[in-house]
Amino acid sequence: MRHSDSQTLSTSILLAVLSAIFMGTIGIVSKTTGLSADVVTFYRLFFGAAIMLGYLVIARRAHLLSARPPWQVVVNGIFLASFIVFYVQAMNYTSMANAIMLIYLAPITASIIAHFWLKEHLTPRSIALIATALFGFAMMMEFKFSFNQGSHESLGLGFGVLSMAAYAGFILINRIMPASYPVLARTWYQLLIGALCMLPFLLMAPVWPEQWQWGWLLAAGLIPGFLAILFAVSALNHLHSSLFGTLAYFEPVAVVTFGWVLFDESLNTLQLTGCGVIMLSGIIQAISSSRQNKTLQQETAHA
Repeated sequence: MRHSDSQTLSTSILLAVLSAIFMGTIGIVSKTTGLSADVVTFYRLFFGAAIMLGYLVIARRAHLLSARPPWQVVVNGIFLASFIVFYVQAMNYTSMANAIMLIYLAPITASIIAHFWLKEHLTPRSIALIATALFGFAMMMEFKFSFNQGSHESLGLGFGVLSMAAYAGFILINRIMPASYPVLARTWYQLLIGALCMLPFLLMAPVWPEQWQWGWLLAAGLIPGFLAILFAVSALNHLHSSLFGTLAYFEPVAVVTFGWVLFDESLNTLQLTGCGVIMLSGIIQAISSSRQNKTLQQETAHA
């Protein structure tokens, strides 16, 4: 049983890293198709829910959806759509650097709230590693933050804060999800509710994708939609917010790497160093959690 717990931790860490990487692929779809963020986001969530439903039907597990979803699932579906919408709005009024920096304060915010609310106590090492990951992210952004005066800038920062709060909420609510409610069901409902939240934005400015774009939108539903959200929800079922928050910084690393490899976007020494700092922080945090888990198992065995 204890060996099984160790395997579960390792699997959850791997799922969190894969989720972060898969989340980063949405930029490839957006850049390749040229479609607006609200269109890409809607189809990402809608096709993600459709793929999940298809999987459940094929696996003969569609009965999992018959149980009424708890309030946490409904709230998180709203958080999922809100964080994306507010993020897009933030980029409309302030710089991308400001918007991204605010969003990636969410893992730290979630860890601090979890420390007091969920009693997931932060150790000095956890705090140092989260701060180091954030510093690495700032290095990737080349420390380019602009806070100019003006109503548009203030509005953009306001949307950024709302996006950060929604992302932090998504992390925290998944941590208090009833353990008895199936992960597959909660993932489907979150994707579906998120898509329904995006639908009004799509209807206000209807856009019908061209034939060649549909394949990319299906890919968005499969990878950053279905797989990324499923892996994140599964990982959060077992990982503390501080560990998940540190591993979440693999997403910006993935985004920068995809831009470098696929779109010839150059990386300078500072950015490459920032990538290394984030990856090192995540690895150390994962190893530390694994060791703590083994120590706990040994103490329990001797008790």
